[in-house]
Amino acid sequence: MNIRRSTRLYEDWLRHQLEGDVVKPDLVRKHRKMRESPFVFLRATYWRWAEIILDVCPDLAGAEEALAIGDAHLENFGTWRDADGRLTWGVNDFDEAARMPYTLDLVRLAASALLARGRRHMTADAICSSLLEGYEAGLGNPRAIVLDRDHAWLRETVIVPEKERAKFWDKMAAARKKAAPASYRTALDAAMPHPGLGLRVVSRSAGTGSLGRPRWVGIAEWQGAPVVREAKAVVSSAWLRPHGRGSGRIRVAEIANGRFRSWDPWFKLNGRIAVRRLSPNNRKIEADKAVALLLMPDMLRVMGFEIANVHVGTRPSWAEISRDLSKRRGGWLAASANRAVEAVARDYADWAS
Repeated sequence: MNIRRSTRLYEDWLRHQLEGDVVKPDLVRKHRKMRESPFVFLRATYWRWAEIILDVCPDLAGAEEALAIGDAHLENFGTWRDADGRLTWGVNDFDEAARMPYTLDLVRLAASALLARGRRHMTADAICSSLLEGYEAGLGNPRAIVLDRDHAWLRETVIVPEKERAKFWDKMAAARKKAAPASYRTALDAAMPHPGLGLRVVSRSAGTGSLGRPRWVGIAEWQGAPVVREAKAVVSSAWLRPHGRGSGRIRVAEIANGRFRSWDPWFKLNGRIAVRRLSPNNRKIEADKAVALLLMPDMLRVMGFEIANVHVGTRPSWAEISRDLSKRRGGWLAASANRAVEAVARDYADWAS
């Protein structure tokens, strides 16, 4: 099946999942973004990855399964404040979470790094060695990545510049009020720190892979300053289309609140609506602005460490993953990531032509 037919079938499935409530202009925007670069194409097309990756890398099919991120990539990491107000860093989007071979998160993250590196002289072996070093360390000693005391270099990296902070609030102030469906408004109102604050609700277009799903933002004044919450439609992971074995269970909250993550107390799943706090302090590093930073060995290692936190956070035991990993021959991750990159590049060329 070529990428164009695959896209049509996926979007038909998405409409069914959302009962027709698809944001059509966002799908048009997504189609344009899919032409920007192979890296952006990878981010936008998780459903395609789910369809083809075990054909491209059949040796991964027998790996130990975990409740995995699914849509792992360089830009799926960011900061939030935990229940004690501590600055915490880690994976911040679990829309595609499902049970699958644990190796797939590592391969997708590695493939995204290879696609983002451009002309930089970084070998696949070097990138994958850093990821695996971090992942193995995380399996051996999983723990949340809290930045208030530890990881000083990462804390300095994610501090939000004043210009970005001002840009966030200017964008919130300029957003036009719009009537939201009752279910989203109710979810936003319930997520506020106090009931009856008098919300200004606006629609939001954001992300890449989730473009097409409704997003609504509620803004209110509370104790002298604005507070912001986002409500986003959640559907079953696209992994379950070709590999579902009859289950459409949404695992977003379960994986986000795993026992080795200092979870975000403002993140809630309300039926099929995910609500979270928005703030200029909730920051991720974007590849088009700082790809060299994202590809630093230390950054790749901490990404691998966080993937281990996620994988073992919902398992009674992670010894099985460690045993499976120890049996894999040297270079397996680089070889798999290179094959995945070749497949993504072919689809991208077809889409962009």
